Amino acid sequence: MRLMIVGAHCGDGELQAGAIAHKYAKAGWHVTFLHLTAGEKGAPAQMDVNVYRDQKIREAEQAAAILGGSSITLSHRDAELTFNEEICKEVAAIFRREKPEFVITHWENSMHPDHALCQRIVQDAWLKAALPGFELEGLPPHGLKRVFHSENWEDMEGYEPDIYVDVSESFEAYLEAISCYDFVINSSSFRYYDYYKALGTVRGCLARATYAQTLKNSRGLHVRKEGMIPGFPV
Repeated sequence: MRLMIVGAHCGDGELQAGAIAHKYAKAGWHVTFLHLTAGEKGAPAQMDVNVYRDQKIREAEQAAAILGGSSITLSHRDAELTFNEEICKEVAAIFRREKPEFVITHWENSMHPDHALCQRIVQDAWLKAALPGFELEGLPPHGLKRVFHSENWEDMEGYEPDIYVDVSESFEAYLEAISCYDFVINSSSFRYYDYYKALGTVRGCLARATYAQTLKNSRGLHVRKEGMIPGFPV
């Protein structure tokens, strides 16, 4: 059983769904964090962008290890993502190679162009990975069962959670993992650590748990087609 979390930058997926990832890893799932870029353009003053890129890749690997997963960072440049066949096929080939059951990624609306493009790339790669007509490195087709969106402070337009996941037993590891990132702890522009700790608390209150993280179904996939009302068998 395999789960993949796809973020536009190193740090996005961990912040959004790191506690969910840890919970599944502890249950025996193979967890992979895929970063389309390192997020290197946010380099601190006086630090070279390429040096910061290397640092963020190391931080991603450290965070993934704490969460029980592995990390892949592609070579695309931060704030320069484009939606094209090349990157969609690249991600589709990774889906075929890694064979995740489901993927978690950004919500479709975001103030950050890379985030919005990331989820479009994931949706397109989902289709291409499943279609036998696409030749992708000689790999056999693989269809994801579902793509979910997770919660990011920059992606909140229209984001209304469909699923609350109790991550109380994974939250300590989650906080340790996101603390691997220098920007999470030392950013002067946004209090990442405080925000995501508080968000986990608030979502936990609504889930009647200590901590929770949320997911949203891809548009149109929240509909359930059953012969009864879910939870009320006849």
